[in-house]
Amino acid sequence: MGRISRTGSYAIASSIQENQQPPPCIACTTFNILAPIYKRLNHEDQSCRESDCKACWLARNQRILDWLLYERSSIICLQEFWIGNEELVNLYDKRLGDAGYINFKLGRTNNRGDGLLIAVQKEYFRVVNYKELHFNDCGDRVAQLLHVELAFPFSQCQNSDIRQEILIVNTHLLFPHDSSLCLIRLHQTYKILQCVESYQKEYQLKPIPIMLCGDWNGSKRGHVYKFLRSQGFVSSYDAAHQYTDADAHKWISHRNHRGNICGVDFIWLLNPDKYQKLLKTSWSGAVFGLFKYLLRRASLTERDAFAFLRGDNEDCITYSGFCEALRQLNLIGHCHGLSVEETKDLWVQADINGNGVIDYKEFLLQQQIWNPTGSDQRDDKKNMQHDDRPNDSEKEQTIGFSVKNAVLFPPEVEKGRWPEDYSLSDHARLTVMFSPIRMQCLAPK
Repeated sequence: MGRISRTGSYAIASSIQENQQPPPCIACTTFNILAPIYKRLNHEDQSCRESDCKACWLARNQRILDWLLYERSSIICLQEFWIGNEELVNLYDKRLGDAGYINFKLGRTNNRGDGLLIAVQKEYFRVVNYKELHFNDCGDRVAQLLHVELAFPFSQCQNSDIRQEILIVNTHLLFPHDSSLCLIRLHQTYKILQCVESYQKEYQLKPIPIMLCGDWNGSKRGHVYKFLRSQGFVSSYDAAHQYTDADAHKWISHRNHRGNICGVDFIWLLNPDKYQKLLKTSWSGAVFGLFKYLLRRASLTERDAFAFLRGDNEDCITYSGFCEALRQLNLIGHCHGLSVEETKDLWVQADINGNGVIDYKEFLLQQQIWNPTGSDQRDDKKNMQHDDRPNDSEKEQTIGFSVKNAVLFPPEVEKGRWPEDYSLSDHARLTVMFSPIRMQCLAPK
């Protein structure tokens, strides 16, 4: 598959032959540009930051803009945008505005100094609506929701009965300083999906494509990744390269302040024809997945895990014992833990027969609480059974996207290596090319 290069004012694959007419495409770029207030200039002196040296941060951000405007992606999502510096904000507004972009900026709560920026080309999109989401948690993280309608050059797909709209999300999740923050990161993802779902219901939207862009601060091995996959989202980069969920080692996109390298930057795609579990079901599955991970990390056998959950009760697991186990695992009992309602919902799913207790036999049969291999794959297959699918009479035409190409820059990261001479950021830039396609989806009732 060819590299993505600039041609005209949107990205196409350089592998397309010169005499071949390229299909209408849009390109989306996500890039954590490393705010100068976080960039260390001297590893021996942690207090020495790039924000203290205007010549440094100005030159680096000019280079970042040079690259962004060379590629001219239709959609640009930036994280760690130094929103607290008026000169830098004006620089991006001026250069992106002159290039035909409309920009939306959002700072993190509690005046953290950095935030998010979404820029879309006015020539190719009409902005329908824009929403801001504040998580109001210990990380002061935020998210942006942009609703756009496709315009020229996609008019060849124009049909009054076919939607040509996209929901775009830009976010930057909390960094996992330790495993206790896993639940907070799951909560942030859950809030994003709830926001998207509520927005669709509020405006009575028919099924349209959803793109989730940003720095997710977690790899393909993490709980957030599995949560999004359970909702039907596809990692665009992995789809372009035909990587599976198990191919977590194939590429990286970040070298963090500890020197660790990992793949954390994603552009997730959910097409309108994709079968979705109920969001609440996926959320419970994600929390149970974290729950099982914590039990297995403690090297508990089945009997040990049952004894841990049973607590002082001699025969079975009760709701109070279940809650005490969650408290010991640091999943409840603090302001960022599971709510009482969420805890009760988990218990309802765990107590299959609803008699208020779980004996050892029921515990072994209960896939949610204990199953060393997990039940996600079986659940996914079950959810995709033909009997669960709508018939053709219940479907309608809409527009989705196929992933045509995806590249990371610098190119070394695509082989799992971080180049020492790369200085634009501590993240790689991810650009994905999408081609609009007609597809059928379930008609809303």
